[in-house]
Formats: sequence, C-alpha cells, structure tokens
Amino acid sequence: MPKPSSRHVGGAHVPALVLASLALALPAAAQQQHAHTHGRLALDAAVDAQSITLAVESPLDNFLGFERAPRTDAERKRVSDLVARLNAADQLFQPDPAAGCKLSKVDLQSAALGLGRAGEAHGHDHDHGEHADIDMSVVFTCADAAQARFIDVRLFDAYKRLRTIDAQVASPQGQFKRTLRPGAARLSLAR
Repeated sequence: MPKPSSRHVGGAHVPALVLASLALALPAAAQQQHAHTHGRLALDAAVDAQSITLAVESPLDNFLGFERAPRTDAERKRVSDLVARLNAADQLFQPDPAAGCKLSKVDLQSAALGLGRAGEAHGHDHDHGEHADIDMSVVFTCADAAQARFIDVRLFDAYKRLRTIDAQVASPQGQFKRTLRPGAARLSLAR
C-alpha cells in the first residue's frame, strides 16, 4: 500500500490518511446505525483534492426484491442488469460539473451474488442467510474535487424499493450527515 500523503484542499492542509480513514470508518458507522433495513441505503462520500470516493452499503432487497443467490433465469437477468447498471455509476451519481470529475473505478462486493471477494472474510460484507447486502465503492477522479458543491444521486429513479439514503460526508468543509429521499436526492457537499 502506498504511503499516504498530505494534500492541500481548498487552502487547507488535509492528510490523505485522515480522509482514507474516514472513508473506511464511515460504512462501519452506517452499518451500526442502520443495520440491514429494507428501503434504506448507507452512502458515504469522501472528497479529496482530486477525487470523490463513494461507499454504498445496501440490502440486496432494495435493488433486486430478494436477498440471496438468483434461482431462476429471470432472477439471474435481474442480477446481471443490476451489475451492469451499478458499474455505470456515473449515471447513478453525478458530481457537480464544476469539479470536472470522471468515473475511474467501481468495485462491487456481495457474497450472495458471488461478486468481489465472495467467500473471503472482509470488513463490509454483511450477508446473513436470507439477509444479504451489496457493497459498492465508486471513485471519481476530478480536476478539482473541492469545487464540487453537490452530487446528484439518481438511485431513487432507478430503484423504486429505495425510500431513504443515509449519507455521511467528509469534505474540506468538515464532516456531516444528510438524509436523501425521493424528490430530494441532491447530496450537498458543503455544510
């Protein structure tokens, strides 16, 4: 793992390690606060000098209507469609154009669906029998991420079972929480 550096963000000196640690800690906090609640999704956003990193944790039910390995051809098609749609994360998450961001990485994890490090023990895989989650990390590389004032979140349009997004933000302006709902799905990155 490369040695973390310090970055100057919006005139502030922000150690990259602090942002990375926060990005890793936020999903665990969200998991403890909203442990596997259908209709709810945890979204963590970390803004660094030249990137916006998103971490999503959600019950599979929010996306698929079931929480297990697919059993029929129709269910396998739904899983395939889900994976394709999530991998096109720039259609679901649209950072403020002022930051000049481009999607650079998407990582999906779900033991129930055989995605990612399925079967390995790792910190954010919360599959328990008929209650399975999917975890997603998304990285946008930006010309100047500090210029981003918002992210338009299009998950409610795509997934009708989703009712609430509990968001946590770590940005040069500080750390704070937001709640997004259908009709109010713009995640502000400023206090």
